[in-house]
Amino acid sequence: MKIAIAQINPTIGDLPGNAAQILASAKLAVKLGTRLLLTPELSLCGYPPRDLLLNPSFIGAMGATLQQLALDLPPNLAVLIGTPEVNANAHVDGGKGLFNSMALLENGKIQQIFHKRLLPTYDVFDENRYFEPGLEANHFTLDHIKIGVTICEDLWNDEEFWGKRSYAINPIADLAHLNVDFIVNLSASPYSLNKQKSREAMLEHTAIRFNQPIIYTNQVGSNDDLIFDGNSFAVNRQGNIISRANGFETDLTYIEFDPNKRDLLPSTIVAAPSSEDEEIWQALVLGVRDYAQKCRFSKAVLGLSGGIDSALVATIAAAALGKENVLGILMPSPYSSDHSIKDAIALAENLGIKTETIPIGNLMQSFDASLESMFAGTEFGLAEENIQSRIRGNLLMAVANKFGHLLLSTGNKSEMAVGYCTLYGDMNGGLAVIADVPKTRVFSLCNWLNRNGETIPANVITKPPSAELKPGQMDQDSLPPYDVLDDILQRIIQQHQSTSQIIAAGHDAATVNRVVQMVTRAEFKRRQAPPGLKITDRAFGTGWRMPIASQVKK
Repeated sequence: MKIAIAQINPTIGDLPGNAAQILASAKLAVKLGTRLLLTPELSLCGYPPRDLLLNPSFIGAMGATLQQLALDLPPNLAVLIGTPEVNANAHVDGGKGLFNSMALLENGKIQQIFHKRLLPTYDVFDENRYFEPGLEANHFTLDHIKIGVTICEDLWNDEEFWGKRSYAINPIADLAHLNVDFIVNLSASPYSLNKQKSREAMLEHTAIRFNQPIIYTNQVGSNDDLIFDGNSFAVNRQGNIISRANGFETDLTYIEFDPNKRDLLPSTIVAAPSSEDEEIWQALVLGVRDYAQKCRFSKAVLGLSGGIDSALVATIAAAALGKENVLGILMPSPYSSDHSIKDAIALAENLGIKTETIPIGNLMQSFDASLESMFAGTEFGLAEENIQSRIRGNLLMAVANKFGHLLLSTGNKSEMAVGYCTLYGDMNGGLAVIADVPKTRVFSLCNWLNRNGETIPANVITKPPSAELKPGQMDQDSLPPYDVLDDILQRIIQQHQSTSQIIAAGHDAATVNRVVQMVTRAEFKRRQAPPGLKITDRAFGTGWRMPIASQVKK
């Protein structure tokens, strides 16, 4: 049996467009002799649809689209399509109104419906809000071959691999007991750094433990803050990877199941990224491209300060949207250094992007004059510094509004964590491109970009970071060195370590206490930030649910 994986990039809610992607994949698959086509979780509506699922007309439209797709698909091709399914018993037993389901379509009809059994509620997931869990092991027979069906989280509860059980049941174990010939898993698994390695290690272990070949199909693309990396793959009974699709792009790959061997045969294995920096780069470029296109933007604008953060964001934007579609705005103040202006221009020349220069000295003087009487007798401080940032933010928003550009925010995760950013200033934007990228990783990415020649001007990387909001200002006047800060933040944010644990790891107690306090106090800023692309397993986005007003002792 020949099986194809349609690694598609759905747009949330675009039922005709998503159905067209599935149909195009099906027509191509049939030409190559495919019998079964796999698509990702909720492939018809895109994942995650969130509260669109509360709209009855949206659910009804999906049902109609699914019925039409069944009629349009080529004959003699079985297709698994992800779609919500109405729970007819919800009004009787008080359950949720929908199931997260896979529909088996063949010969013009919906042949079977399978329901997801394990519903995640951690990090970015909130599936119990919408769905009722399925209660039965899912499988079907095609050409005398018994195929087990699982949906995303159904795969992630192997207590031997994880050392614990998160749910009472293990759908893979149930299918193994039913003696299926192989298992398919249809997923919409969001990207985070090195997650593919975890997926592959998990499936290798599961395949060996249950003596089951497994085909893993994943969504690709970016929806809001979530990036989906694709990287669909398959393992044979021995736990060996026999196929891997491209990462961070659509793909249609093929796998052969041999009924005599009851196993999957070797197929094409696409190489994984050569480094973490390459992987992150691919994710961020995809994230910016999809966010812009799916929100109907063709061009982007950002502030070019001559600093490393804006340099990285500009480089990502040029790769994602094309250099001709990126505009950099230089907004020098009396405190801007000559090298910062030169560095920004040099970067723009390297990338081939357009620039405009709008000096803000006169605007600063106007603000000073307007506030002179109220600020009389006070010293120059954060309020005055932030005015500069807010002037720049207003100018960037004006350009974005006037020309219909997407404004890209350039703040990194380290700054967002401790509040070293200005509300309604440098935080302005429609998308925060590197909001989940720590400062030390920003440097690493820029060095990686320069591996074959200068993209980021050398001075941008080597000069001490500075906001340049007052004479001689350096980031480390206000913050610990970034290597120290990022290690502390990693322990707070991702490892959930206490203050005492971080101090015991070798960090200065006063520094740790100060950083913890800064992280807590900056919550109100993060709540008002633009969506930021998620590349770690703990980002300041959908999965970050901290209170603003709190008095927690760390």
